[in-house]
Amino acid sequence: MLHLTGIIISLFLSIILFTKKGKSQADVILAIWLFFIGFHLSVFYIHISGQYLKFPYFLGFEIPLPLIHGPFLYLYTRSLTSQNSRRVHWGVHFLPFILAIGLLFKFFLFSFDKKIEVYIEAGAGFENILRCIYLVTLLSGVVYVIFSLSLLKKYSAYISDQFSDLERINLNWLRYLILGIGVIWISVFFGNDISTFTIIDLFILFIGYFGVKQVGVFTNNNVSSQTIGGGNADEMVVDKVVERIKYQRSTADETLLLKIHQDLLALMQQEKLYKDPELNLNELAQRLNVNPNTLSQVINSIENKNFFDYINEQRVAEFLAIVALPENSRFTLLSLAFEVGFNSKTSFNRNFKSTTGQTPTAYLREQKIQLK
Repeated sequence: MLHLTGIIISLFLSIILFTKKGKSQADVILAIWLFFIGFHLSVFYIHISGQYLKFPYFLGFEIPLPLIHGPFLYLYTRSLTSQNSRRVHWGVHFLPFILAIGLLFKFFLFSFDKKIEVYIEAGAGFENILRCIYLVTLLSGVVYVIFSLSLLKKYSAYISDQFSDLERINLNWLRYLILGIGVIWISVFFGNDISTFTIIDLFILFIGYFGVKQVGVFTNNNVSSQTIGGGNADEMVVDKVVERIKYQRSTADETLLLKIHQDLLALMQQEKLYKDPELNLNELAQRLNVNPNTLSQVINSIENKNFFDYINEQRVAEFLAIVALPENSRFTLLSLAFEVGFNSKTSFNRNFKSTTGQTPTAYLREQKIQLK
């Protein structure tokens, strides 16, 4: 029953994505992937239930199909993190699957009775081919999970260097997806077909629940701002945050970097741009009339921080300055946090503790500061 549920949900989610208005490239990739997952589950169900005697034309397809899931995960990750390679290169990732089909081509030409006979005899005549495909499949799973995690890590560093607020750029959806596939491949290594496909069924249920619960994955995202996923408290990655900025390679020498750093300090002191919750690297670079890549180099090399940490430490410092003023005792903690540029209590608490080593409440208690 669980296998049938997984089949129905995967195909249903695929249809939802295909019919979604304004679907992105990532939506199309996920839709195709879910269709193949549904087909893979169907073929497996036909096999374990003994129905292959009635549907022998499906025999053999379950052998090469695992080779497509790693590439789909990787391409989906690239699409969501704005790290797309040209489409003409996508086919390279599916070459192992195509080669596996070629190795099994002789089997696919067999009559139905001959195919059933081979299955009953546990793949007689194809032992070496099956062993080779199995080893390549294991390697493919490990490699593509590692590649996808690498893309995610690179993208996490990228957005920290570009944005001062990451509350609306949460990577949980993609992180859970990659880790879920990783668990499935661990099951392939140490479990059996039944346990592996049971985990896949549960994974599909998770995708359905998590994706439908949050706005943007299987529903249209009507949020006007440039966010990924458009969810509520726990945003998910479903579309691009912003088109990747085409930076020129920086050739700034040390003197120029120090000059830009002094200009940055002066601008921050005079105009306190960090009070803008949506401040990003490109906007700040425009104010300083410098290349964004050069500004990033200044912040990373001289301040020893990424853009996100630099701006949020400025906000915390401003909060520490204004919270000590007697005239601000009539305000609440959150209102002062909003005043210095934070846009949520969660973001404020996390960055305050990261900067000071204390929670805001503990700090106020230690300093004997009382707010409304």
